[in-house]
Amino acid sequence: MEIPERLLRYRFHLLAALLLALASSAIVYAAPRFVTVLAFFWPLLLSTALFLVAVVVFGKTSPPAAADASGKDLIDYVAGQPVPDAPLETPHNE
Repeated sequence: MEIPERLLRYRFHLLAALLLALASSAIVYAAPRFVTVLAFFWPLLLSTALFLVAVVVFGKTSPPAAADASGKDLIDYVAGQPVPDAPLETPHNE
């Protein structure tokens, strides 16, 4: 009598495990094969791979940016005196 009592004690756990197994088997049965998914998405996967290769190549070949100089120029421009506007020309009197 000990086994049926334990089964009743864990009936919700057993039911959850059974439902999980049924759901997993249904997903595996209904899901498309990997080759089918790959055949559908190969242009997207190929273009993404080429883009990542281009990013790596440009990252390796381009010189490092001179961030210090441009930032210093920007700070000097912001903190400096404003540049006066050019005087407006008076209209010609004819």
